[in-house]
Amino acid sequence: MIELQKGIPLIDQHDEQGFWGPFGGTQVAESLIQPINELTEEFEKLRYDESFIAERDYYFNNLIGAPTPFFKLNNLTKHLGGAQIYCKLVSKATGGAHKAYNALVHCLIAKRLGKDYVGGDTGAGYAGKMLAMYGAATGRKIKIFMGAKDIERQALNVFSMKSYGAEIVPVYDGSQTLINAVSSAMRWWTSENATSHLAVGSTVGPTIFVKICAWSTAQISREMKKQVIDEFKTVPKDLKLINCVGGGSSAAGFWDSWIDDDNVELIGVEAGGPENSKKHAAPLTNNAPLSSLHGSIQYCLSDDQGEIEETESIFAGLDYPGVSPLHCYLKETGRARYTSATDEEALEAFQLVSKLEGAVSPSLEPAHAFAEAIKLARTSSPETIIVVDSCGDAAKDSKIIAQRLGFNI
Repeated sequence: MIELQKGIPLIDQHDEQGFWGPFGGTQVAESLIQPINELTEEFEKLRYDESFIAERDYYFNNLIGAPTPFFKLNNLTKHLGGAQIYCKLVSKATGGAHKAYNALVHCLIAKRLGKDYVGGDTGAGYAGKMLAMYGAATGRKIKIFMGAKDIERQALNVFSMKSYGAEIVPVYDGSQTLINAVSSAMRWWTSENATSHLAVGSTVGPTIFVKICAWSTAQISREMKKQVIDEFKTVPKDLKLINCVGGGSSAAGFWDSWIDDDNVELIGVEAGGPENSKKHAAPLTNNAPLSSLHGSIQYCLSDDQGEIEETESIFAGLDYPGVSPLHCYLKETGRARYTSATDEEALEAFQLVSKLEGAVSPSLEPAHAFAEAIKLARTSSPETIIVVDSCGDAAKDSKIIAQRLGFNI
C-alpha cells in the first residue's frame, strides 16, 4: 500500500515528475511543455506571495462570500433517527457552487501573467458559469468549451455564461460531454497559450492544474474546520465527511484540512448511473484500470485496449470517465473510502432533503452525497457526526428533475 505523507499538504505529496504514487504526471504534446512549465513556476511563487494571497482573500470574502454556512439539518436528523447530520452549504457561494474558488484563482493568475483571454471547460455548467462571472469581475475575456449534450441539459447555466459575456464553443466530438470539452479546451490552448491562460475546471489534467484547483477549493475545508471546532469545541471522535466525486475538485477542497486527522472518515460518492444500466461514472468504486486521460495517469473507465468507455449519468457534473489523481492516491493510501449512488437514489435524496430542509435544496451532484449520508445515518448512533458538502444548488437542474418526476416546465 502507498503511504500518505503526514504533515505535507496533499497537493505537494508528488514526486519530481508530478506523480502521486503512480497517479498524475504531465503527458502532453511537446508544444505544451513550455507553457505548463512557465505556469508551474509562476503558481509556485504566487501561492506564497502575500500580495497575491491578500488579493485572493479579498475576492473570496467580499465577492464569493466566504465563509459559507455550516449548520445542523435538524429535520433530516430527526426523521432518520440516527447520526446527527450537518451541512456545509457551499452552494451559497456567489454563483451557486464550489467552482467559484478555482475560477477566481485562475482569473487572478491570468491577470498576473498579463493574459487577457482565459479558456476553460465545463460539464454541468458550474465551472463555465463561474469562469464567466469572475472573468468579468477581473477584466478577462472568457471562452468556454462545453459538450453539445451538456449545453442542452444545462440551458440555465449556458444562459448565465452568455449573460456574463463569455463565448460558448459547442463540442460535438464523442459523447458530447465533459470529457470532450476538456480535450477541446486543451487543444485550443496548444495554439493560443502565448496570449491566453487555460483554466481546467476540476482536479484533473496535468499536475499543475490539479494543484491549482485543489489549492483554490481548499478554502472550503479551512473555514469548515474552524466552524466544526466552534460548534463542538473540539473535533468529534466519530466524524464523517461525505462528498460527491466526479473529477474530484469539491471533495479535494472539502477534505484538504482534515487529511492528517485519522479519526475523521472521508467518504466519496461517485455516480452509479441508472439502476437498469451497466454504464456508470464510478471508476474508483468499480476498480477501473489505470489509463492516461487529459495528460494524467488515473483510474479510468476503459476497455482492454485502453479505449475510454462512455459513461452514463443523468447528472452532467459527475459523468467523467476518470477521476483526479488525488483521489486515486487517497484510495490507495486507504485515507478515503469511495462508493456510489444511482440516479434513482440521488433523486430520492434530493426530494427528501428539499422537503424536510427547504433552504437546502442540493443540485443532483451533492444529492449523491446525501444519498450515502442517509444510508449511514439510519444505522449510526447520535454520537456520529456526518457533514455533507452541498456544493451546488438545484436551480440548474430544475428541468431535469421536473422531467424525471413527471412535471412539465
